[in-house]
Amino acid sequence: MSMRTPLSRVRGLGSAHEGTDHFWRQRLTAVANIPLMLFFVIFLVRYSDATHAEVVAALANPFVAVVFGLMLVSGLFHMRLGMQIVLEDYVHGEGAKIVVLMLNTFFTIAVGAVALFAVLKLGFGG
Repeated sequence: MSMRTPLSRVRGLGSAHEGTDHFWRQRLTAVANIPLMLFFVIFLVRYSDATHAEVVAALANPFVAVVFGLMLVSGLFHMRLGMQIVLEDYVHGEGAKIVVLMLNTFFTIAVGAVALFAVLKLGFGG
């Protein structure tokens, strides 16, 4: 015997089976962000009084450039997932919800592209 209402059975609406995947992706990026952001903060403290040339030289180190790139990708992906939850909860119109979710993704891609370009340019001695 089903616990669903007759209207629910007719519409066929139910779980999208995506909540757990989203939950784990957000937790995985949160855990990955701990050492990446710690490295970033230590880098900022270490080079806070450095000249531009010293910072560029430090970012030219492949290890530093790769960690910065990973930090950007993980941090931006985590940000996108978190904002998606907020937008899904607080934007009520379906059309508006689709638009703001698309804008959330486009904004994340744009910020990521510009930030990765900057890290790569500095990493390759720009």
